[in-house]
Order: sequence, then C-alpha cells, then structure tokens
Amino acid sequence: MIGAGAAGLMCAIEAGRRGRRVVVVEHNRQIGRKVLISGGGRCNFTNLHTRPEHFSSANPHFAKSALARYRPQDFVDLVERHGIRYHEKARGQLFCDGSAREIVAMLEAECAAAGVRIETGREVQSVARADAFEVTADHDSWLAESLVIATGGLSVPKIGASPFGYRIAAQFGLRLTEQRPALVPLTFARDERVKFGVLSGVSAEAVVEAGGHAFREKLLFTHRGLSGPAVLQASSYWKPGQPVAIDLLPGVDLEQAMTKRRATAGRLQARTLLGEWLPKRLADHWFECHGGSRALAEMGDREVASIAAGLHGWTVTPAGTEGYEKAEVTAGGVDTDELSSRTMEARRMPGLYFVGEVVDVTGQLGGFNFQWAWASGFAAGQHV
Repeated sequence: MIGAGAAGLMCAIEAGRRGRRVVVVEHNRQIGRKVLISGGGRCNFTNLHTRPEHFSSANPHFAKSALARYRPQDFVDLVERHGIRYHEKARGQLFCDGSAREIVAMLEAECAAAGVRIETGREVQSVARADAFEVTADHDSWLAESLVIATGGLSVPKIGASPFGYRIAAQFGLRLTEQRPALVPLTFARDERVKFGVLSGVSAEAVVEAGGHAFREKLLFTHRGLSGPAVLQASSYWKPGQPVAIDLLPGVDLEQAMTKRRATAGRLQARTLLGEWLPKRLADHWFECHGGSRALAEMGDREVASIAAGLHGWTVTPAGTEGYEKAEVTAGGVDTDELSSRTMEARRMPGLYFVGEVVDVTGQLGGFNFQWAWASGFAAGQHV
C-alpha cells in the first residue's frame, strides 16, 4: 500500500484484521500529515449527516456503495473505543476536544494491533507489474499480489502532496478526470480587487451560488478575493469564466424593509439602515462604490429596488482561485468508471486499488472528505 493518510491507514487496518500481510509505504517521515493539520488541529473527522448528495463526481452515484457500508457512526464507535473525547460543532460536524494527534495515534494503534507494518520516509521510485506488483523505494522493493494507491491529491503541497497517484493510474492505462483545487478561496479580477480589497477581514453571512449549488454560511473578504465557508463550498462547483452569485442579505427582504422605513425615516441614511444587517465597514463601503448614501426618505421606489437588487444579487466573475496551496482538497482524479464502487479495484487491472482523495469523489466542507476516506479505505480493505 502506498500512502499513510486517512484512507490508506483505514484500508491497512481492515486488510490486516482479515489476516492479510500489509506494508504501508509513506514518503513523509510522519503518518497522517493531513489529518494533523485538519480542523485547525482538532480534526473534523466525520459528519453525522453524511449523504451521497454531499459529494461531487463525474458519476454522482459512485460513492453510495462505500458510504452505505461504512457510516459515520462506525468511525464514531472506533473513536469512542479509544476514549477520544469529541464534540459536535455545527450541523453534524464532529471534532476532537483535544488534538488531531489523538486520531493519528488511534489509527497507528489499530495498525499495530492488525499487524500492519508502516515504512515512513520512503520515496517510491517505481511501480511495476509482472506476476505481481513490485514497488521499489530507496533501493528496497516489495512484491505483492495487491496494491492500494492512497496518495491523496494535489492540495496542500507543503505537506508533500504530489501527482504520484495520478501517474500510477495513467501508467496502468486508467483514465483521469480533470483535477482542480476545491474548497479553495476565490480571487478577484483586478478592478474588483482594487474596489473590495480594503474590506479584507470583514465577514458576513451570505448565500453563495456557483454551478447550480448554493450555500448559506459565512463569507469573508480577503485582500485578494473571497473566502469563508460559503465561498469554499461554492468553489468546488465553480469553473473558470463562470459567475458566482452572492446574496449579502439572506432572509431579509431589503426592498420591503427600506420602503416600510422610508415614511418615518427622517434623516436616516440608507447605509445606516443597512448596518442593521451588515457589518458597518461593508455597508459604508458598498454605498461608496455605488454612488454614495442618501437619506432614505429622499429615495424613490426605483432607487430602493436597485439597491436591494444589487445586494441580493451581487454577481462576481472570479479571476481564479488561490490554488492548491490554499485548497483543502483536489476535485477530479481517477475516473470512477475505471473502478468498482464496491471494492475500489481497477476494473482493467485486477489487484490495483485507489482510495481517498486520489479518486474523483470530492466532499463538501464539514467532515465529509474524511468520511469518504474512511469509507473508501474500508471498502478496499474488505476485499484487497
């Protein structure tokens, strides 16, 4: 097995429990590097509300089988057996009370109990297949009848992310879907960066929509563009050149509110009223960018309607994303048509398996990608 991340370790544990002799080869000196940095160091290890619609793929049905056979509660049971304390942060997102190191220690202990051997700091030079798979790393080699690729995607290169898994898939003739950064901040084009960069650090609740998917969560202005959970979620469905639609006042009928207040507003400024729902810096700057604020009582119906439409329907066409350095995951990867959804085995190369992020299955923000790692690793581990 190549890769000692979440999916690889889960697969190794399950294969080891079945009596298989398992060697995990990892190029980092430490296992579970991405687990350790996730969730601000507390690891959002699953989401209790995991459903297939929380995942995107060229084949939206592919993930269903694995997700059905290894559910969030199965991983929670494992966490509880190891005495790891955890809490639900929001909408089913489970985090460690302490540190993500507890999850890595748990996986390492389970590997040891299952007789799994882990080789860290070993850079794989080649993978070949004759009568068996031969993996060569640092002048050593291993022969195996089955090989699992659990090397992740391209996101967070500072912890060793690489296209290794995609190269192995291509080497054995498997198709790939286009890879791109996902769960990633979006960047402004030059004019919007000049206009809105001064709002860096300002956040507000918003509905952000891209590619037919909308998310209501926090939006954050940065000096280069937009971030925050709502934007990260939408980024997974955004394609270059497409617009992103933003409602800065979800749940508020601004036109109605302004019209109602207009008769008794006196000298109340429109931006002051807007500040009842938006951060003051954002409200003030919005009017500065759109001709300035006036007294609400002086505004006509068409002006009120125009202001409301602009805030409820702000459209931005991003220049791009912050790239893999800031992306939490990689969208795209090994084409799911090449794999068995039940076992994760390559249809045209028996004995070769792909699990986790290297596969074209991408979860939304909130613990779903870890649940895919556990589920896909478990599926392969039951069969490898």
